[in-house]
Amino acid sequence: MIMHHTWRLIDSGVGLPDWNMAVDEALIHTHSEGDLPIIRLYGWTNALSIGKFSNIHKSLDLKKLNDRKLPIVRRMSGGGILVHGNDLSYSLILPRSFMNIGVKESYRYLCKFLIRLYKNLGHTACFAGEGPSKAARSAICLAGNEMYDIVINKKKMGGNAQRYTRHVLFQHGTVPMRLDESLFNPVFTEESGLKTAASLERLGTVMSYESLLLAVKEAFCETFNVVLLPDTLTQTEESCAQTLLEHKYSQERWNLHGKQASA
Repeated sequence: MIMHHTWRLIDSGVGLPDWNMAVDEALIHTHSEGDLPIIRLYGWTNALSIGKFSNIHKSLDLKKLNDRKLPIVRRMSGGGILVHGNDLSYSLILPRSFMNIGVKESYRYLCKFLIRLYKNLGHTACFAGEGPSKAARSAICLAGNEMYDIVINKKKMGGNAQRYTRHVLFQHGTVPMRLDESLFNPVFTEESGLKTAASLERLGTVMSYESLLLAVKEAFCETFNVVLLPDTLTQTEESCAQTLLEHKYSQERWNLHGKQASA
């Protein structure tokens, strides 16, 4: 295992869904082999994100989404449909050369800081494949679980996904503070998993976004014995994100149909 001692920290605050995903992809495109690895932390306005290959027409009622003014953004990673709005998300961007293990092993390794986070908050978390929960696939993130999904008290806790490019390993995921079942459940045409999924609030831990942000940073540093250097987007990164926002993540062609918009 190879982990860099110093990581660049980008605290993006709470952003719109299309901008959040544009920044994630921009950080991948602009990252070079010699750059510091990055952890980005950010929040969401109410929205749904869907996996790169998701067919939303099978699982969501688009009219109800429109009536409730709930936007959809398609991620560049796989996985299922996930709700956002009372959660804190993270993104990790690091050179592939930093990890000398396989895909599944790297996923398990990088998720360890989340296990530490929940332990620090007083909860016993494990991977679904290591506990009593049975694997169950679903097009909706919270309605299923796979081997390295995180569960607490047999209930799924958030979601995480990876993507590899030629030079970069990218992973992002979310820590749910609260699940707004009344807002999101009606827009699903299939089992949403919202009723049975875990959140910090349902586990008895009520905390602010700012407090959770500190807890995530502490857990990350403790787990990997690293130092975080606070930073902001460079001009190049911001310009790249703006282009992706305009030509991809704000476009229905991508978000609803998964078709790449031409720049």
